[in-house]
Amino acid sequence: MQIRSFEWFTGSEAWYERAVNEGEENPVGGLEEVLNEISPIEDFSGSMSLSFSDPRFDEVKASVEECKDKDMTYAAPLFVTAEFVNNNTGEIKSQTVFMGDFPVMTDKGTFIINGTERVVVSQIVRSPGVYFDQTVDKTTDKDVFSVKIIPSRGAWLEFDVDKRDTVGVRIDRKRRQPVTVLLKALGWTTEAIRERFSFSETLLATLEKDHTAGTDEALLDIYRKLRPGEPPTKESAQTLLENLFFKEKRYDLAKVGRYKINKKLGLDLPYETGTLTEEDIVTTIEYLVRLHAGEETMRVGENEVPVETDDIDHFGNRRLRTVGELIQNQIRVGLSRMERVVRERMTTQDVEAITPQTLINIRPVVAAIKEFFGTSQLSQFMDQNNPLSGLTHKRRLNALGPGGLSRERAGMDVRDVHPSHYGRMCPIETPEGPNIGLIGSLCSYGRVNPFGFIETPYRKVVEGRVTDQIDYLTADEEDRFVKAQANAPLTTEGYFAEDMVLGRRKGGEVELIDPLEIDYMDVSPRQMVSVATAMIPFLEHDDANRALMGANMQRQAVPLLRNEAPLVGTGVELTAAVDAGDVLVAEQAGVVEELSADMITIMHDDGTRKSYGLYKFRRTNAGTCFNHRPVVSEGDRVEQGQVIADGPSTDDGEMALGKNLLVAVMPWEGHNYEDAIVISQRLVQDDVLTSIHIEEHEIDARDTKLGAEEITRDIPNVSEDVLADLDERGIIRIGAEVRDGDILVGKVTPKGETELTPEERLLRAIFGEKAREVRDTSLKVPHGETGKVIGIRVFSREDDDELPPGVNELVRVYVAKKSKIQDGDKLAGRHGNKGVIGKILPVEDMPFLEDGTPVDIVLNTHGVPRRMNIGQILELHLGWLASQGWKIEGNPGWAANLSDDLRDVEPGTNTATPVFDGAKEEELMGLLSCTKPNRDGDRLVQSDGKATLLDGRTGEPFPYPVAVGYMYILKLHHMVDDKIHARSTGPYSMITQQPLGGKAQFGGQRFGEMECWAMQAYGAAYTLQELLTIKSDDVLGRVKVYEAIVKGENMPSPGIPESFKVLLKELQSLCLNVEVLSSDGAAIEMRDSDDEDLERAAANLGINLSRNESPSVDDVVQ
Repeated sequence: MQIRSFEWFTGSEAWYERAVNEGEENPVGGLEEVLNEISPIEDFSGSMSLSFSDPRFDEVKASVEECKDKDMTYAAPLFVTAEFVNNNTGEIKSQTVFMGDFPVMTDKGTFIINGTERVVVSQIVRSPGVYFDQTVDKTTDKDVFSVKIIPSRGAWLEFDVDKRDTVGVRIDRKRRQPVTVLLKALGWTTEAIRERFSFSETLLATLEKDHTAGTDEALLDIYRKLRPGEPPTKESAQTLLENLFFKEKRYDLAKVGRYKINKKLGLDLPYETGTLTEEDIVTTIEYLVRLHAGEETMRVGENEVPVETDDIDHFGNRRLRTVGELIQNQIRVGLSRMERVVRERMTTQDVEAITPQTLINIRPVVAAIKEFFGTSQLSQFMDQNNPLSGLTHKRRLNALGPGGLSRERAGMDVRDVHPSHYGRMCPIETPEGPNIGLIGSLCSYGRVNPFGFIETPYRKVVEGRVTDQIDYLTADEEDRFVKAQANAPLTTEGYFAEDMVLGRRKGGEVELIDPLEIDYMDVSPRQMVSVATAMIPFLEHDDANRALMGANMQRQAVPLLRNEAPLVGTGVELTAAVDAGDVLVAEQAGVVEELSADMITIMHDDGTRKSYGLYKFRRTNAGTCFNHRPVVSEGDRVEQGQVIADGPSTDDGEMALGKNLLVAVMPWEGHNYEDAIVISQRLVQDDVLTSIHIEEHEIDARDTKLGAEEITRDIPNVSEDVLADLDERGIIRIGAEVRDGDILVGKVTPKGETELTPEERLLRAIFGEKAREVRDTSLKVPHGETGKVIGIRVFSREDDDELPPGVNELVRVYVAKKSKIQDGDKLAGRHGNKGVIGKILPVEDMPFLEDGTPVDIVLNTHGVPRRMNIGQILELHLGWLASQGWKIEGNPGWAANLSDDLRDVEPGTNTATPVFDGAKEEELMGLLSCTKPNRDGDRLVQSDGKATLLDGRTGEPFPYPVAVGYMYILKLHHMVDDKIHARSTGPYSMITQQPLGGKAQFGGQRFGEMECWAMQAYGAAYTLQELLTIKSDDVLGRVKVYEAIVKGENMPSPGIPESFKVLLKELQSLCLNVEVLSSDGAAIEMRDSDDEDLERAAANLGINLSRNESPSVDDVVQ
């Protein structure tokens, strides 16, 4: 979807061939289209013109890797041919003009902007076209009909029939006028209007009420409404109306708008007609009055069209703006800004000396592109948590953004699931919260047609027989047909096996239908859901609310140390992993010639060689670890498209987001109450749920007013132990273990009270005097982080690296942390069954099966019934079956649908149960009684899926059988280490002097208004006073308290909080003279917080109160 759209925009060869094969005559790419629109740019007199043609891209300057490494944009230079024509002399000057570096899409459908990977999301908007609407008037209970003609750009034109049965028109959302005024302004006489609309009493009545005499008066009337306060003239009125709707520069329906209008009104105008025509306006008015009269059809020329209102939430009326179109719109903005500059330069420059190069200023175009990729709501930081999150991010459909809806204004109707979403937008995968329904995901088989409408595939049915012909239908085409579902039973010849078939008619109603009435059949049961939703096994047994959480939480799963494909999959895992682009795939068939951890070389059958580079422990956007692992060996034969190396969260080319764990569903001593989870110590010590996280820390050395900062090992007042792991440059060595507060890069900044005179600077430059005053501004490991240094990148001006102005050196340090699972981490299944680890039990205390196997995880039974996600229980049973294997003896009835290769399955075989077409309950129950026995000849789990469990602490069996099986468990990105936080002292807000908030600012916990009420209710006056003063913003008091704690003295009494002084200032700003009196009535002088005694006390303690970094306790004590 992304790549094809960008190919259309650049007009690449691949796109051109596709377009020609689909029957388009001379197709035009998006970039060329915009250049054709703006050309020619003429000066005000029309004597000179400038036109653009033939856009082309040069080679990309740097590779994707290099761009990520050096914070560059992955871009190619764009050149166009510019032609300047002097109409007076007939002279033509042609030049190739450089139009700036243009960001180019990578093979994965992403952009790299300033070194970070970004995705441009498709926007779902209302299509340009003509829309008829019906509302009920509140006062008279009459039906009121209206119609809007909405262009791609330009003024809206609205007609309506009001409660008095008059037909009115609104131009560009201004005041309403009788529609006949507009018709007269277009040159129609009263007689012509009478003749054309003789069938409509409503319109003739409107004509009677209209008192404008002729065209001129009608034009002036319209002009007065559009430009109130300006003196109207016939010429200006005529020009205004023409510019509004009939000039290509000012009004554009776009091809899609013209297509929709033709379709709705039964016209046959060419798609190139981007402006309105008189015929459009007249036919729209006729359609409206016939709709008001209650007619059902009308004839337009040869065509008969149905007369009905439109549903704006229907996917026939909502279309996608994909990457190419969004960039095209942005370039159009940039070019129109450039057009103004060109016009001005044409008039000011000497005609003889003008060349295209001197006229063109590419700045506005470059700025528009930069602005779009850098700041647009639709250009998003790519979600790279795991391969699935990246894949779904590229397939996202967003109704927000410029030209779309806003969260506040979007009502229920827009967000709701619509029958036309079927096979186009997933009804399940959407965020919870304010964006619900506004952000969706493209269905598994959906595709975008050239007009931007989403199409979905169907198998053609001819006279009751299902053929293999696949037709892609848009939502409004689909409404004309009757469709059957994908798993309707068929005979061997392809006829429907049943007398009546479940089918869908227009409006999404499902009923039993005669097979001869069926026109189409779904191609697959997973057609209606997105990729992430299609990865939930037994989705058909889950409540949609929980399935939504399951689909969303799969995107939050972190890649684990060792990946494991699910025992119970759905069959899309392989396709999803390959399409996500994070695995390496052989481009041609051949033999693996050479293999190492970071390179695979394949000798192709045609004698050529290709070497594939592997990523080792790279950091992704989400801070997870990206690592390739070869899955082939030297000498192996590989076919084209075969996976040769696994990426993160993939196992042998299959998507593997979590781990298969042995689960028991039972309460355990209240430790798994309210969705808490009890897990086994084995998951910690065997690194089963361990993940690697990589943090990037950056520091730069700049030029300051007092001299240049310096990256060095020579840091003042720091002991040698602290510097032990730094090399001679002052940068930490690779492999060093670090914890919070450790120095990663040593840096000193000059501190001086006065600036140096030029003479002193010269002397210092000559003698290189070192003993000047510097302070330590080293890069330290942030609070609460630990890990091992795995990489260092140094960029310096001396090595000719590109750095921002004023920066001499830039150092990046990568610290990797092995994050084991611990209490407080969040785990989830694929059915929205999420929870936080409440207890980690020793292996010997876990409940165990009769053969001594301890379970890995204990989930509470209460998490299932009221949430109605029964899919997890079925997954549990099938997981057990897959782990044990089974053998079916004889021919039981429940096994009738199972193929021969499913009659005898080995233990540990991965199974797939596709959504809406998976294993049935009776099949699972039957298979549970056919599982292969263990080495003692026992079946531990009975045919009801339950087993006798024994208590690990006492060895006694639990009083009831427990459901036991294998479930696929994901470790989510919400880890307790990233959330836990505590502070003693730290930064304060500038004005109020209160501690900041939040972990990122190293802030404190807010003791708010309601918490104060609680303290007051308990009568804890002293505790409350302490909280509001010395623990918060009593600046002097808190320093004195610190001093008392350090010296071991008694606490001083609290002083006046800073917020009280702020209150006084606020009152003084209202011109109120406020005095503070003591208990005996004497006035107390309020001094500002920069008091000398405060500074003195702080200086004695060595505390620097001015800085805004987060000092740790050690700093303060120093």
